[in-house]
Amino acid sequence: MADKQRTIQKAVSVTGKGLHTGAPVTLTFNPAPENHWYKFQRMDVEGQPTIDADCDLVVDTSRGTTLEQNGARVHTTEHVLAALVGMNIDNCLIQVTGPEMPIMDGSSLNFIEVLETAGVVEQEAFRDYYELTENLTYEDPIKKVEMLAVPQDEFRVTVMVDYGSEVLGTQHASMYNIGQFKEEIAPCRTFVFLRELEALIAHNLIKGGDMDNAIVLVDSELPEDKLNYLRKVFNKPDVEVKGKGVLNNTKLRFFNEPARHKLLDIVGDLALVGKPMKIHVLAALPGHAGNVAFAKKLKALAKIQKAEKDYPKIDLNKPPLMNTMDIMKLLPHRQPMMLVDKIMEMSEKHVIGIKNVTLNEEFFKGHFPDNPVMPGVLIIEAMAQCGGVLVLGTVPDPENYLTYFIKIDNVKFKQKVVPGDTLVFSLHLVTPIRRGICHMRGVAYVNNKPVMEGEMMAQIVKVKGHEVKTTEAQLA
Repeated sequence: MADKQRTIQKAVSVTGKGLHTGAPVTLTFNPAPENHWYKFQRMDVEGQPTIDADCDLVVDTSRGTTLEQNGARVHTTEHVLAALVGMNIDNCLIQVTGPEMPIMDGSSLNFIEVLETAGVVEQEAFRDYYELTENLTYEDPIKKVEMLAVPQDEFRVTVMVDYGSEVLGTQHASMYNIGQFKEEIAPCRTFVFLRELEALIAHNLIKGGDMDNAIVLVDSELPEDKLNYLRKVFNKPDVEVKGKGVLNNTKLRFFNEPARHKLLDIVGDLALVGKPMKIHVLAALPGHAGNVAFAKKLKALAKIQKAEKDYPKIDLNKPPLMNTMDIMKLLPHRQPMMLVDKIMEMSEKHVIGIKNVTLNEEFFKGHFPDNPVMPGVLIIEAMAQCGGVLVLGTVPDPENYLTYFIKIDNVKFKQKVVPGDTLVFSLHLVTPIRRGICHMRGVAYVNNKPVMEGEMMAQIVKVKGHEVKTTEAQLA
């Protein structure tokens, strides 16, 4: 049986400093409704804009993963998102009082600990997992990054890193299931080579960095003057390194902690796909840029899979539930505004209809003579007529009713419709029909691909003689 979505029971906060600005910031995890996923909210910006955790909103991956939406940005999001994924939390609003997430100890451990104090509550909606039916690959030959996702019955990640360093060497790390994240992956800190650290300091960055939130790797002997410089920068008189290794001989939490941290970053960055996953990701030399590029490929494939999954499985060659003459007994529309040819399926909550688009349509005479395209408003109208069949089927005398639009929302056109196309309309009730008012969401398909989608609300109004009878919900 499918498992349910989860959110936290109460709001919890953690305070720290941003890695690069050094500015104090408070992060608050908040409960969120079903199908919300993860959203950030900048509490320090006018209007308190929200920013979706979405790979299409990534604007920078140079020093962590940065998202931008509604005129606001959030930086270094990956450790926070990884903690939420690692806790099996599906829906959360993450409020922050600054542009950067607090770096804490450079891992996800502190976020995990504060989330545990919040508690987790199960919600009613079921999880919609991202699953694969075939392998998906990504490669960046310049950076020598390779990533592969294969079908799996749970979320699994395998990582290999090799930076050509005697200190780091070639490292591997694996997470066989998300249940291992808290103990095996979350405590692993970010790492940086000393040569990279010096460049960041020179550019007035990592003001919030210190020996407590990063592993500093040294792959060459350090002269005393450089050690003195580092002691001054970090305000730590005991900074030292013996030969090559880790600055101050910091004790690693795992022998392969750097590789495990790269795995942590993958978990956080792939949260930007927007849903929990049942896949096995294998990555060689991963980084934020490659992670995000791979997330975009996964998200694009998810859209295709959703369209294929949602496409109504009907046989266009079988006899319809209702033909044109049957439909005309319900709908008052006539030529040239009769835009539904068949009803293939209908229940109390859904309807599937067909419109065969031919060059004989009246509107093609002017739209457009040399490049015939079905007007978008008429695609909406045809979809609404399908919905009208459903709602008029709820009254005993449909011939005495007319249908009127009340509202149209979230309409998107994905590709043009031309002569020869067969439009398949699939509509489902958003709310039960009440007092003749019908609120539906529909998708129009051509050749199994969505061409238009939207929500619409309509009302059926009883006709008395030649006048329309006023109802409780008078149309505007």
